[in-house]
Amino acid sequence: TYAAVAPADTDTVRDALIFVKLKDRSERTRPWEELLADVRARLLEVPGIQISVEQDTDSMAQKPLQVNLRGEEIPRLKEYAAALKRELYKVPGIVDLEATLEQDLPEYRLRVNRERAADAGLSTPDVVRTVGALVGGKAVSTYEDEAGEAVDVRVRLPERLRRDITQVTDLRLSVPGHDGGVALVPIGEIARYERATSPSEINRRDLSRLVVVSANLDKLPLGTAGQRALQAAEHVPMAPGYSVVLAGDTEQMEESFGYMAEALVLAVIFVYLILAAQFESFIDPLSIMLSLPLSVVGMAGMLSLTGDTANIMSLIGLILLMGLVTKNAILLIDFTKVLRARGLSREEALVTAGRTRLRPIMMTTMAMIFGMLPLAFALGAGAEMRAPMARAVVGGLITSTLLTLLVVPVVYTVLDDFGVWLRRRWHGQAAENAVATVLLLALLA
Repeated sequence: TYAAVAPADTDTVRDALIFVKLKDRSERTRPWEELLADVRARLLEVPGIQISVEQDTDSMAQKPLQVNLRGEEIPRLKEYAAALKRELYKVPGIVDLEATLEQDLPEYRLRVNRERAADAGLSTPDVVRTVGALVGGKAVSTYEDEAGEAVDVRVRLPERLRRDITQVTDLRLSVPGHDGGVALVPIGEIARYERATSPSEINRRDLSRLVVVSANLDKLPLGTAGQRALQAAEHVPMAPGYSVVLAGDTEQMEESFGYMAEALVLAVIFVYLILAAQFESFIDPLSIMLSLPLSVVGMAGMLSLTGDTANIMSLIGLILLMGLVTKNAILLIDFTKVLRARGLSREEALVTAGRTRLRPIMMTTMAMIFGMLPLAFALGAGAEMRAPMARAVVGGLITSTLLTLLVVPVVYTVLDDFGVWLRRRWHGQAAENAVATVLLLALLA
């Protein structure tokens, strides 16, 4: 373990960070998800602390679920954030809730009586400069340390003279006297102090003030958590000008899913264009590409069986399937066309091609499946993140291989009949047009 107090630049001494390094996966019997839940349950028994138990050891990492509340007035934003937290506490799987602007910083404020200060010949900037120099300090020079770095030399009152706020009000300011000399006026005569609190930081986004409600997730997918967070926000009535927006990992996930959808569409289009060029037909590739949706069935079934979600890694596996599963249908349809060119009938060519190509189809498919099994079983450190990609590929290959041998020949037959009907209709229409042209020329002659 390793602990640090105020680990980041913006943190205060009330913030602490504890790193716990786990043993290797082979040396422990409990997965990290179970350990997180156990640690969270134990820390919740400690009163007076606000916890956040996370897997990522990066101190700058953010919680996965982030809900932004936008508006102008900070008190209202804090009120809406507290109401939203109460609603999110009701959602199972959303834990370690936290909102910015919750931890206000205590401070003393000096309020200058402008009339008295003007009578004494002082202004607010005069008070600010004096108090700032005596209490906060003022850099008057620099010196170089042993490492050659310049260090500011600050001059201010000793700690025993600035420890209490009453000592600050007893400080005296020099003002011109009536007889041309200098008089000393206590700060307490021209200013009063009060206790107050202020936000530790005020964040803005898109020209609006922002309060971020963040949370960790316990066995709840990020997409589902975002939807339930928006549903919870609907139970928080807000004034006009205030809105709720998902941010953080949820926003990045939606953006990434959009890019993945574009890549998937482009992959399907390019596969079709290449097959159309290879087979010199716009209809035959359709029967081959039927194996694509058949692979999606296996992918969804495998992810459901293993308890995985549709994440970036599983979508990468889906794009891989777009290029892998068409291989079986290509072997089958290509050999069928070769046999038909040799004089076999369509049905006989399909049966012969299926019987002949079964062995290479099974060999290549099994090679790919067994090659993905180590990754699918999540063997090794950090393999849990990449495992959904392999599981998606394995599930898609299994169903695509089994269904391709049954469905693709049937669809090829249907599309071939459709192509024959389309060619007959096209040639028949062309013949009718040619006869009509000859008749028209004969009448004109």
